[in-house]
Amino acid sequence: MEKTVVVNFACQNCFQPIVLDESMNNLSVHHLAELALPISNNYENPMSDSTPGFTLVTTDGKEANTLSAELKRKSELYDYISQNSTIDHPLCDECVDWLLEQMERQLKIAEHEHNEYSEYLKKLENSEDFIPNIDKLAKELDDLENQEKVLLSELEKLQIDEDDLKKSIEVEENEQKSLLNQEKSYWLKYTKHKKDLMVIEDDNRSLKCQIEYAENLLEKLKDTNVFNITFHIWHSGHFGTINNFRLGRLPSAPVDWSEINAAWGQTSLLINALARKIDLTFKKYKIVPFGNHSYVDVLGENKELPLYCTGGFKFLWDTKFDAAMVAFLECLTQFQEEIKKRDTEFRLPYDMEKGKIIDPSTGISYSIKIQFNSEEQWTKALKFMLTNLKWGLAWVSSQFSA
Repeated sequence: MEKTVVVNFACQNCFQPIVLDESMNNLSVHHLAELALPISNNYENPMSDSTPGFTLVTTDGKEANTLSAELKRKSELYDYISQNSTIDHPLCDECVDWLLEQMERQLKIAEHEHNEYSEYLKKLENSEDFIPNIDKLAKELDDLENQEKVLLSELEKLQIDEDDLKKSIEVEENEQKSLLNQEKSYWLKYTKHKKDLMVIEDDNRSLKCQIEYAENLLEKLKDTNVFNITFHIWHSGHFGTINNFRLGRLPSAPVDWSEINAAWGQTSLLINALARKIDLTFKKYKIVPFGNHSYVDVLGENKELPLYCTGGFKFLWDTKFDAAMVAFLECLTQFQEEIKKRDTEFRLPYDMEKGKIIDPSTGISYSIKIQFNSEEQWTKALKFMLTNLKWGLAWVSSQFSA
């Protein structure tokens, strides 16, 4: 059975457990005293510090509470050796070999430097200039000392200047910080004002566009007559129309009386507006626009003639509606005569007399009354009447802006 090897220490370089040589167990007191002697110029009292500079490894892996006398002796031995050199002990064989190589290399370098210094010293000793001139060196020393004083004085001044510069730099840095803060504040204000300016510019452009649009619209409105916009007289087949309301009836197209009444309301409103524009007051009659219940007021007789009808049996024997239409045609004739006073060349396309309208192309007269008349002739008479009214509207539009 192999003998068990007890490991108590670790290498101070590679920290691997090491096995001590058996000779370490036979060291006498004299050997310990010799090892305790100083081996370098850096030697100090080996007992001044009893802290070991190595690692102890126990046999069972746990830190021992007490050490035997033999281990204490070995520990003291390694303390002595470690304190008397720059190397901590113990070391393993490999680390000792490596250490010896390093020390041999340093020794060679030191020997080489020693040889070089020795040769240089010999050269200096053999040189004639080796003997120093004491007076010259003393003078040079004085000069150097004076220069040193001057330089020290300059250095002191420079240090004072440096302190002043540091203070100035500190002041400038504080001022710079203040300026940076002001700049930041100014940039924030600038950004806000820039944003406000952009909003104002956008509003300004928008207002300019609105103004331009309004001016263009105004120019169009200047060229547009309000009568032409408000009252649109045209035709739809055999019917004359005003604002798309048909005026008249045909057996093939029995227009509802509510539409006819509305057309008479628009016609009454138009002739009243034209008369007012040329300061015309109708004689004997006053046309009162009242939507689809407009009427003609007979002046001096306290009588109203309706410009509307509901149809039915009663309508066949009611002459007031015919009388109202005849009165309206009389007012249109007065309107024509007033225009001729101002423009002798003005003439309506259809002549009007005593409730009839004459077609100049055929010479046929068409009655504006509905009784004892056909619906075709009555409708044609109303169409001719609207045509005359349209010509009067065109003349007023050419003379007045509205």
